[in-house]
Amino acid sequence: MGFGNTVFRNKIKIWFLHSALVVIVLWILLMPSFVKFEKGGDNIFTVKLNDKVVGITATKDEAYQAYRAARRAIAGDNDELVLARADLNIEGSNVLFGEVNSVGSVARNMTGILRDNERSTLNRAYSIKINEYSVNLANLNEVMALLNTAISNFDSSNLYDAKLVLDTDREVNVLTPQVLSREEVKKEEEKAAVSLPIAGFQQDLTNWADEAKPLAYDKDFSDYKLGLMSMDFADKVEIVESYLPDSELTDINTAIDDVTKDKETNQIYEVQSGDTLGSIALKFGLTVDDLVAMNENLESERTTIRVQDNLIVTVPEPELSVKYVIEQYYEEDYEAEVQYVDNDSWYTTQTKVLQEPSAGHRKVVALVTYLDNSEASREIEKEEITYKAVPKIVERGTIVPPTYIKPISGGRLSSGFGRRTAPKKGASTYHKGVDWATPVGTSVVASSSGTVTRAGWGSGYGYCVYIRHPDGKETRYGHLSKVLVSVGQSVSQGQRIALSGNTGVSTGPHLHFEILVGGSQVNPLNYLN
Repeated sequence: MGFGNTVFRNKIKIWFLHSALVVIVLWILLMPSFVKFEKGGDNIFTVKLNDKVVGITATKDEAYQAYRAARRAIAGDNDELVLARADLNIEGSNVLFGEVNSVGSVARNMTGILRDNERSTLNRAYSIKINEYSVNLANLNEVMALLNTAISNFDSSNLYDAKLVLDTDREVNVLTPQVLSREEVKKEEEKAAVSLPIAGFQQDLTNWADEAKPLAYDKDFSDYKLGLMSMDFADKVEIVESYLPDSELTDINTAIDDVTKDKETNQIYEVQSGDTLGSIALKFGLTVDDLVAMNENLESERTTIRVQDNLIVTVPEPELSVKYVIEQYYEEDYEAEVQYVDNDSWYTTQTKVLQEPSAGHRKVVALVTYLDNSEASREIEKEEITYKAVPKIVERGTIVPPTYIKPISGGRLSSGFGRRTAPKKGASTYHKGVDWATPVGTSVVASSSGTVTRAGWGSGYGYCVYIRHPDGKETRYGHLSKVLVSVGQSVSQGQRIALSGNTGVSTGPHLHFEILVGGSQVNPLNYLN
């Protein structure tokens, strides 16, 4: 019985050892690799692509090897670039025991993620920057089509073409356009075709011919070429090669419309002598309401504008402007410049015409520079007077006339100028000045410099002050409580002359103020600055 048990136990041990050996072999063949523990350094690396774990490698090099294989897999046979979001992250750690994935397995996982994040194929393209505006086109033919369309809008005879040259001032490869006449292009080609250098006597003859200048003579009108003389782009244009997806390319017809068609652009206009809001609006194809809406300093259509004021206006402009020069012949009636004779004893508001003008007639050849459809400048090359214009001669004053200011600070306008209901018995129904309600004792100042002609009691005015000014006007200040000046005294603008009150025919504390022109009262509010 004991012998039988022993034999059975031995068989069990042999079976167990065989089974363990088979398991170990299968585990070695089928299970993932494990890393060897290394003291003091990372021996396992977790690899993430776009925040997703794609596997674990034994070294960083294996992770990069897998990444390169995945990139090759999604690129395939495509000659162009492929755009895909790829944020690779490798985190190392040191472990005693751990399993790693094969490079092929990690690469396959990466390929799947890259395909999920693939956006589109990048096409070779050309980006055109015009000032702050930019547009992307598929090829150079489209670039040239856009540039030449901009030129052709002002070159009906098709005399000019654009060409691209390398901008030598830039460190990177940037192309810029040049506009040349076909005649200039032909000369450049002929010059380039001559490859042999010239020297000796032939060189001397060439230098002499280049330096020789034709004798000056008075050109006749028939000697001028006339027509389009030169063209160029008025804006800075830069063209660079780029790689872009289809979604960022612009159709050529759309690009031409966007670049060459007029758009409303804000500009600053400086007010000139003789301008009104109406004339400025008409000049720029606007309404007065448009001007008021665009300019915060204009309260209404009645707001006063002065020479050298700046106003915002809108003008139609394309993204790419063309500057060109046309030589023109024309005949015209012309006006001679106005001649002025200064009179130092007159104010600048005084003028007198000494001679009426008469138009003249002339023949002209001029170089006219245009910016798109607007004339920018005009230079007369030849002028022949048929008969001379007679200038207008004007005598004008040189003395700046005095200004007038409100005679008190603050105050409430309680009665305007003109007809009114008499506020009390004895008061006039036609108000010859303006009233400002103000407490008794408010300082009253001279509206303008001048000489005091009256200072004291003035019946219905109560206590009052009259001042005669150098331009012939007179100011009156009534219903005062105290007079601070005397007759014959010279006062300056803003000098205190009295205190306000409630004397004479008055309905309450206020200042009555008048301005007289030629001895007659006028509305003071029309003269105050």
